[in-house]
Order: sequence, then structure tokens, then C-alpha cells
Amino acid sequence: QVQLVESGGGLVQPGGSLRLSCEASGRTFRTNTMGWFRQAPGKEREFVAGISASGGTTYYADSVKGRFTISRDNAKNTVYLQMNSLKPEDTADYYCNTARGRLPVYDYWGQGTQVTVSS
Repeated sequence: QVQLVESGGGLVQPGGSLRLSCEASGRTFRTNTMGWFRQAPGKEREFVAGISASGGTTYYADSVKGRFTISRDNAKNTVYLQMNSLKPEDTADYYCNTARGRLPVYDYWGQGTQVTVSS
């Protein structure tokens, strides 16, 4: 059973920064590509960023390139998302999951962490 626990969200002003964390359980974490996804009210869940098992390859949605950085610490079974220069359109619930390209792999999601960017 996959256990994913996201944290680090909050309320920030436009231009501010947040660092999200995702702690994952399961014996396959270290061999899996991981991704961050987000879902805003009334919208479909969308891909945000992905990182290969070793951390050597990262890739991003066009909307966050240059502003967000995904990283991971396999010793801690944790993946991070550093979000800078936040915009109101970044407001969403953020989730992590094992990823295959830009798609999530598992049907079960964590509770997510809320990010609100507003003046």
C-alpha cells in the first residue's frame, strides 16, 4: 500500500516562495520517478514537475519552468518542490505520486497540501 504525505503549503503573497515536501512509503520509492501534480477548483488535475529515480533528470510543465525546482532525497524517501515567484494561478491543492512521464501511476493519493497565492 502506497502512503504519500504532502506538507509545506500555506498562504503567500504573489512573488513569494514555498517549499513543499512529500514523504513516501513503500519499497519501490527509490526506483521510481516521482512527480508533483496540482488541482485547482473546477479544473482537472495537472502535471507540475517530475524527477527520475536518481534525481539526475527533472522536467516541468511550461507554466512553472524557471520558477519551480523539484528535488529528492532518497535516503529520506522524500521529494521536494521549491516554488519561487509564485503567482495567483499557482493556487491549488498539490499532490505527489509515482510518475510515468507526465502521468500519475497510482490511483491512491495523499491528502495533498494547499497552496494559496493571494494579496
